[in-house]
Amino acid sequence: MAFVDFDRVSLAYDSSGNAIEDISLSIEEGEFVAFVGPSGCGKSTFMKLCTGLHGPTGGSVRVDGEPVSGPLKICGMAFQSANLLPWRTTLDNVLLPLEIVEPYRRQFRRRRTEFEGWARELLRTVGLEGYEEQYPWQLSGGMQQRASICRALIHRPRLLMLDEPFAALDAFTREELWCVLRDLWEAQRFTVVLVTHDLREAAFLADTVYVMSRRPGRILEARPIDFPRPRPLEMTFEASFTTLVQALRSRIGDIRSGGEVRS
Repeated sequence: MAFVDFDRVSLAYDSSGNAIEDISLSIEEGEFVAFVGPSGCGKSTFMKLCTGLHGPTGGSVRVDGEPVSGPLKICGMAFQSANLLPWRTTLDNVLLPLEIVEPYRRQFRRRRTEFEGWARELLRTVGLEGYEEQYPWQLSGGMQQRASICRALIHRPRLLMLDEPFAALDAFTREELWCVLRDLWEAQRFTVVLVTHDLREAAFLADTVYVMSRRPGRILEARPIDFPRPRPLEMTFEASFTTLVQALRSRIGDIRSGGEVRS
């Protein structure tokens, strides 16, 4: 059974029409998938449906074999903006989900020392050891985003949703964080759904790249990414990689100009 299963799913926010339409796909547990497509195609809407922040107006969504009827506790999320709370230290920002998500919430006081150990280990893994007591305004944008990823993973979710998490960063920092995410996923193999406009990012990180149409969003192509893992960053400069990225770019260019043919 697929871990995430969409069966002919559509969503209309209002009378203006569907945001996404007739989406059917399956994501295996531990798979890393990316969604790309023109702006407004429904990539972020897919994430909201997957996590239970919105219910479909047509079709069904199941995660781990159960219908999604509300926000999922097994899900972690990170966005383009790190959204760290300015009055909390880096450590306390990372700990926040454990204070509000059950069953950790009721255990937080008793297990705080243990949970702090989890947070410190995550921060060490992403290169933020020594910054635990710093406040967000004392961190660079890339450091804030590292902390945001730690916060998304602290409650050990089985499903990680990433909505353009590196889009606001400079190219060098963005590539650094690709490698951080790659290493975290290689170590823990949680399921990842990445929404991005960066085709290099999608091809470097994902097992499968889903290409979406213009609104209403539909899946036009599911492209397997067959490069062996673990993937070194240097791979992104090889001819086979750039050819793949150029093919994705051409596909989306066709979609933007109206040529939406399913593969």
